[in-house]
Amino acid sequence: QVQLVESGGGLVQPGGSLSLSCVASGFTFSNYVMNWYRQAPGKERELVATISRSGGSTTYASSVKGRFTISRDNVKNTVYLQMNSLKPEDTAVYYCNAGRFGTQYWGQGTQVTVSS
Repeated sequence: QVQLVESGGGLVQPGGSLSLSCVASGFTFSNYVMNWYRQAPGKERELVATISRSGGSTTYASSVKGRFTISRDNVKNTVYLQMNSLKPEDTAVYYCNAGRFGTQYWGQGTQVTVSS
């Protein structure tokens, strides 16, 4: 049974930091590109960050570049998203995604709220 379980969301003040984790099971994690998406209320889901299967290559949305860092541990089957200098506009549900040749797996999401 495929599972992606996110954790680490919560309420943080502007300028603060949060670290999200996503633990994968039920598939060969190291064969999949991993992504973090987010969806704010009333908006479409957007791609935030991507990491290659080996972890050697990463890409970011322009809105988070320089503030967010994606990483992965292929031994622990876990992908991370370190979020620094958070802004109110980063408020959203954050989803972990695994992708490979058209196959997509999704986590249930974790809420991140940036507010004073």
